Amino acid sequence: MSNDAQVTFLTQDAYDRLHSELEHLSTTGREEIAKRIEAAREEGDLKENGGYHAAKDEQGKQEARIRTLQALLKDAKVGEAPESHGVVESGTVVTAIVAGGEEKFLLGNREIAANSELDVYSEASPLGTAVMGLKEGDKGSYTAPNGKEIQVEVVKVETYSGQ
Repeated sequence: MSNDAQVTFLTQDAYDRLHSELEHLSTTGREEIAKRIEAAREEGDLKENGGYHAAKDEQGKQEARIRTLQALLKDAKVGEAPESHGVVESGTVVTAIVAGGEEKFLLGNREIAANSELDVYSEASPLGTAVMGLKEGDKGSYTAPNGKEIQVEVVKVETYSGQ
């Protein structure tokens, strides 16, 4: 796997939003959860303490999100969405006929389109892999989890505008 496959395209807005979330979780978020754990610990028997266990579970989820954000931001390519030249690439909006029905989706990381109605497919997903690099009018296919071969035809490739 080439190093480019690990790079995630993010708009500046998405990068800023995720960076702010990471900062909050790494500072205030950690302080708040530590206080909740300590308060629950002071209530006594930890085996029967639902508040303690809930806070510890939340802490685990928060730490996992911090690790996810750190990895995503470390390898992110930040900038404007790539201008479409009719070729499917990360950060483009694709209209395709998938298994006979038309779908419009963003190819990339779901964090890019947090405020969008668009479906988002990862470049590494079966559909993403099938359409990556195709031009308008090109056809491809992928194998669904049930083993069925799904036909895909790229109809249109557009520059992602953030909506």
